[in-house]
Amino acid sequence: MKQIIQSFKTGETILEEVPAPRVKRGQVLIQTTKSLVSLGTERMLVEFGKSNLISKARQQPDKVKQVLNKIKTEGLLPTLEAVFNKLGEPLPLGYCNVGKVIGVGEGVSEFKVGDRVASNGQHAEFVSVPKNLVAHIPDNISDEEAAFTVIGSIGLQGIRLLAPTFGETIVVTGLGLIGLLTAQMLLANGCKVIGIDIDQSKLDLAKQWGVIPINPKQSDVVKEVMELTNGIGSDGVIITASAKTDAIISQSAQMSRKRGRIILVGVIGLNLRRAEFYEKELSFQVSCSYGPGRYDEEYEGRGIDYPLPFVRWTEKRNFEAILQAIASGNLKVKELITEQIALDDYLKIYGEIGNSRSIASILTYPEETQLKPSHTIALHNKNYKASKGVIGVVGSGNFTKMTMLPALKNSGAAYKYIASQGGVSGTAMAQKHGFSHSTTNYKDILNDADVDLVLITTRHNLHAPMVIDSLEARKHVFVEKPLALNTEELNTIISAHQKAGKSLTVGFNRRFSPHARKMKELVGNSAMNVIATMNAGNIPANVWVHDMQVGGGRIIGEACHFMDLITYLTGSKIKSVCMNAMGVNPQENTDNASILLEYENGSTGVINYFSNGSKSYSKERVEVYSQERTLVMDNFRVTSGFGFKGFSKLKTKLDKGHKNQFNELITGIKKGDQPLIPFDEIINTTRASFAAVESLKERKWISI
Repeated sequence: MKQIIQSFKTGETILEEVPAPRVKRGQVLIQTTKSLVSLGTERMLVEFGKSNLISKARQQPDKVKQVLNKIKTEGLLPTLEAVFNKLGEPLPLGYCNVGKVIGVGEGVSEFKVGDRVASNGQHAEFVSVPKNLVAHIPDNISDEEAAFTVIGSIGLQGIRLLAPTFGETIVVTGLGLIGLLTAQMLLANGCKVIGIDIDQSKLDLAKQWGVIPINPKQSDVVKEVMELTNGIGSDGVIITASAKTDAIISQSAQMSRKRGRIILVGVIGLNLRRAEFYEKELSFQVSCSYGPGRYDEEYEGRGIDYPLPFVRWTEKRNFEAILQAIASGNLKVKELITEQIALDDYLKIYGEIGNSRSIASILTYPEETQLKPSHTIALHNKNYKASKGVIGVVGSGNFTKMTMLPALKNSGAAYKYIASQGGVSGTAMAQKHGFSHSTTNYKDILNDADVDLVLITTRHNLHAPMVIDSLEARKHVFVEKPLALNTEELNTIISAHQKAGKSLTVGFNRRFSPHARKMKELVGNSAMNVIATMNAGNIPANVWVHDMQVGGGRIIGEACHFMDLITYLTGSKIKSVCMNAMGVNPQENTDNASILLEYENGSTGVINYFSNGSKSYSKERVEVYSQERTLVMDNFRVTSGFGFKGFSKLKTKLDKGHKNQFNELITGIKKGDQPLIPFDEIINTTRASFAAVESLKERKWISI
């Protein structure tokens, strides 16, 4: 299928051929008929992409600070590589989509094939959208009119936050598309509306509806508003403008009455002058997109609705309200349409988007009823029949892009597939690294006899089912940690592995680092005490890794790395586990914990997994004490020895063992060697991670 994407690296806006998405649980698959270009938001993205590196840095000072901190802890070259990889990510454009439902995911009952719907889908021939971001279109509304649903909801949410009453005077600053829609809705609400914009044509259009126009180029906007309100000031201001200046927020405060309200929908400079807000006791609030539910994984991702008696207007109900307003004639959108352009001619819109005088530009899509979504596309013609080490990658996130694919370079692997959820990121990676196919259906990889090895780097809750599917397809499997999230999943994997007769490797890469190997060589098989500290850094509580059902929490998902590393160093398996966590009443999900490990050969391990440390301190540190000798490894860069004859220090660039791991993995697949990590050690480590969580809940040692 065709989809419009923006490159932040080159600045190009591209109509790319990518695999169509598959309909997921809780979603509907839509064949697009129309989509509306948000000239304000998308212009910002396009112009940002076209700007040089210095300009990008100036626009994102918070990101510059993160880069500087990363340089301190990981070094210049790895940081620069990460930055350029990030800039190379393609960004799908668009969020105002109309089309027909052609597929319904499990758990969706309110939509059926053939329904006309509006959604926040992108500019693509096919989109798969969560059901709470989709709304039915009334029969008396055209597809062109329905394309205004989502962008209208942005203005509506600003109005709901302002809570205007009949007869109040409301100023709308910025009469772009959202501003014009907002002005219409305020008029329908019985408000006196003043519109401010520097584009006279937009002011003239708004005037036809009853909006009082003010052009800042021709008059003093604050004085004009004060005169129009008999010196009282406006009851409320909704800012829908996009500008870098701080003047707009200052003017909004000056033109407001005492205890007036200001709502920001657009993007402006926000250096507030305290006196202007203090003297009038003004209220200021930023509006978040389409309404309640936005960016809430429970609402959007899992389809769990907010109860209507308590949350009357969600983003979906805002969509429905906009459609109702268009159907009743209270919201007129046809006269806002400047142009309708065929998808293939998209550059007529995006080529000059920075200078566009359009209000609403609509993309039209082929109306081929027989058009079928293709979930796999061929990018290059390659013959893999005689090849060994042919790989298919499932997952196109940061780990795949930033770590795995660079580490696989020169490993001898033959690249065939990358599978991604939406198709865009996977296709970009496939093109960059020379894969012949991009897919949104990972089972196409499993059904291909050419593929020897499946590498899984998806979210943690998908690891176990995909590992099982891959083993049942008789493929060798590499899966990034964790292997599973619970004992039931693990037992099913064990059974599938026994039947498959294929290797299973978990991404416990630290044991392949030259530092770990040197430590192992030096301490031998003697009993030892190992202390491993991970200064993991804070991850916000709403990120999926903390969700025990999706990410498994950071102990199961990340601390398992050090369980495996200590197992490697001691040459023994974990016998029992005890975990303690910071807090008066810690829960099973923690990222500030100390884990005690007892090994079968008498060795002990301590894992300090902390998220509350300084980013300027080393991220990982391992200490080994054995036979009056000590080893200290600092962040996989420096290992110092004390009490060893002929060894004092090993220095390398940051090396956590990824490259060695993948080189040896591919070599082993080609030669039919033994698995990289003994299967019983993988199972032991996985069980130990579960035991750590159980120990915290039960407040006792747990035997493995």
